[in-house]
Amino acid sequence: MSNLIYNSWYVAGWADEFDRTPRQRMLLGKPVVLYRREDGTLVALEDRCIHRMAPLSMGQVEGDDIRCLYHGFRFAPDGQCNDIPGQDMIPRRACVRSYPVYEKSSWAWVWMGDKEPTDTALIADAKALDDPEWILRRGELDYEANYQLINDNLLDLTHLTYVHSNSFGADEAWSVNRPVVETLPNGVRNSRWIVNTPPVPPLGKAAGLDRVDIWTSYDFIIPGVFLLYTAIYQKGTAQDCDFSKPGEDREVLFNNFTSQAVVPTGESTTRYYFSWGPGSAFGDDAIADLMIDTARQAFFEDKVMIEAQQRIIACEPERPPMPSNADKAITLFQRMMKSLDKTDALQQA
Repeated sequence: MSNLIYNSWYVAGWADEFDRTPRQRMLLGKPVVLYRREDGTLVALEDRCIHRMAPLSMGQVEGDDIRCLYHGFRFAPDGQCNDIPGQDMIPRRACVRSYPVYEKSSWAWVWMGDKEPTDTALIADAKALDDPEWILRRGELDYEANYQLINDNLLDLTHLTYVHSNSFGADEAWSVNRPVVETLPNGVRNSRWIVNTPPVPPLGKAAGLDRVDIWTSYDFIIPGVFLLYTAIYQKGTAQDCDFSKPGEDREVLFNNFTSQAVVPTGESTTRYYFSWGPGSAFGDDAIADLMIDTARQAFFEDKVMIEAQQRIIACEPERPPMPSNADKAITLFQRMMKSLDKTDALQQA
């Protein structure tokens, strides 16, 4: 697949989804099986038995090992075959690939690169579902579209005015107000005030106001992790702050956080993981439930548009888009991805 960064951590799923039952995940077009050892630690292996290419995810876990239930080959957590029924000699090449796997922020992350990961600090700082500062709900969605289209969608929020007028209730301020875009060592930061605007419907109920000033700031981290903080203030706060980042002395009426991960599963398929919820100082379970219902509606609106976009692109895949001045974050992020893609290619050559 084009423009994929293999030397990176990818979300394979919610950590609590994985137990002693082997489960398959498609990551970058490659089948991966995940299961837990007896001590609870995760194992991630190539989901392809070396004998007749049957998926190990259809097998069974025995101790810390996994056995293929086609012809009985058994593999250790490091990928080495350690039992072939009816055969004493096991060739050294009888092994499957083992992937580094790490749990952080309620997600299981798999390193897909050929070189060993140097630092788990490269994993984005998403919010864990049990973070006491937030009341978070979660979801996931599958797209029949290339992952880069979902990345682009998250890097340019001007679409909120048009795609999400029914769900988020976004007005035209989102389409005409340009954010401040900064580069990070591993991504971009996008921040702005939306002034005198209606809050997202469930947030408006929580704040108790019809018109507010909204501060939004998100980091979009390679290879595709979206971390957005949003806070609602009284009208006039943005001007009082000279349209800069609000200080801690400013009264927050309501805040929320969302963590989202874009995971390419194939050339034109993507899985999208997300959590969203209010700050625990401002919301409760009812507000969190209402928010995630709104998010699901909004993300389905994205899905309809992006899958339609993918079908049009497929008609003339070489025809380039015409950028606008709202595309600064997209352009910077794509340049970073292309640069890393070239580095990956050189390392794998």
